[in-house]
Amino acid sequence: MTTDRPHSVSVAGVIVDDQGRALLIQRRDNGRWEPPGGVVEREETLPEALQREVLEETGIKIALPATLTGVYKNMTGLIVSLVFRCQAADGSPTTGDETRALRWATREEVTDLADEAYAIRVLDALDAASPPAIRAHDGVKLV
Repeated sequence: MTTDRPHSVSVAGVIVDDQGRALLIQRRDNGRWEPPGGVVEREETLPEALQREVLEETGIKIALPATLTGVYKNMTGLIVSLVFRCQAADGSPTTGDETRALRWATREEVTDLADEAYAIRVLDALDAASPPAIRAHDGVKLV
């Protein structure tokens, strides 16, 4: 099946604390747990989009540059997501318009909380995948 609909590009930031835990957000729109992130706007560079999305969803300003740990394609949603391992530079975790809750999660908690397609992004970032992982999913499961 072919489509004329273009892909969108998104970024996500996996903030890792001193204890090796990742900051996850619980989205207001669907209740799912995932790393903070979103669509790159037309006028933004990737680092600008990453910094903006993480700040909007967590209240935390991240240090740049961040390390690319994976590229993920949602085969059904036609979204290519670039995921970065990040360090907090300023601010403290807080909810916002798009975020119902935030939680520092261990590797085991990530797999319990997040759908496989999002958990793998966090695990790849925690492992500081190098070279970056390249994976495909259907929005929930890896394909």
